Amino acid sequence: MRILTWATIGMLLAASAATAPAVARERHRETGARAHHAAPHAQRGRASYYSSRFHGRRMANGERFDRNSNAAASRTLPLGTRARVRNLENGRTAVVTIQDRGPHLRSRVLDVSPQIATQLGMRQQGTAMVEITPLGSRSNPG
Repeated sequence: MRILTWATIGMLLAASAATAPAVARERHRETGARAHHAAPHAQRGRASYYSSRFHGRRMANGERFDRNSNAAASRTLPLGTRARVRNLENGRTAVVTIQDRGPHLRSRVLDVSPQIATQLGMRQQGTAMVEITPLGSRSNPG
């Protein structure tokens, strides 16, 4: 009888150990999905702007970069996201659309087009501390 009980306990433990990773993966997927749909939050950091030499080159979304557009590059925001960028040094704001990946320097959080850099008043310095507030995406306004 004891052997049968221990065998049953052993089989139950083995079965639960085999399903535990699947349950953990499912929980991770659920929390990841919820986090993706969470309300957007503002982030702060140093922004720079694209050199005009990138004019006409393809961006991550497949479109060609236009130095007079409201294009921006972010490593974290989804492509197509519209965001309000506020220069923390002078208070100027501009609305950008995330169309590319970057910036490639880890010390920066955003690259903007020269047109937006002018609007934000950061062309002379080349960089500025900014606050980026996501407004939504083209496919999901709001």
